[in-house]
Amino acid sequence: MTIIVHHLENSRSQRILWLLEELEMPYEVKRYERDPSTMRAPPELRDVHPLGRSPVIEDGKLVLAETGAIVEYLVEKGDGRLGPPPHRDNVLCYRQFIHYAEGSIMPPLLTLLVVGRLGLLGKPAKKPVQAMLEEHLDWLESEMAERSFFAGESFSAADIMMSFPLEVCRARAGLDASRPKLMAWLESMHARPAYKAALKAGGPYAYA
Repeated sequence: MTIIVHHLENSRSQRILWLLEELEMPYEVKRYERDPSTMRAPPELRDVHPLGRSPVIEDGKLVLAETGAIVEYLVEKGDGRLGPPPHRDNVLCYRQFIHYAEGSIMPPLLTLLVVGRLGLLGKPAKKPVQAMLEEHLDWLESEMAERSFFAGESFSAADIMMSFPLEVCRARAGLDASRPKLMAWLESMHARPAYKAALKAGGPYAYA
């Protein structure tokens, strides 16, 4: 059965397309454009899920939202491919970064976005929020000095989950050549054939 991905432009849902390509699962993309004035998702997404957010997938009668939950579902559906790697330390790293991507680093990134849109009113908050993100990036750089991927020495769904926040960091939150390990990791992710195929399937993506 073909999985339907409700995909919002320039959003977290690009990761779901990428994972499906890596797992070689058949899927169909229903793409939605953001409102150009508010940059919010269009109201049509509420017809799919009450929250009106993306990503959402349909797999038969199942309608599932939330990126991490979708990733875990697809990994399970794919018989564990790209799931936790061998060895307990790597399993713990996998679990950590699957949740960290949305639970820890995305909130300050979203705060920085809102602060930027407030103009002068948001200026006092910009410096402390950026400082918080610098701490995250310093830690992630040190983590990637220890291994090739976020969960050890093999590519996994943890890398897919980490791609979006680090792409956003590169675009607007200070990730640059001063952190060579993270930049090299990001370039290697973008070079993967499945990543490129997902870009083609999903349409223009600002963070590639």
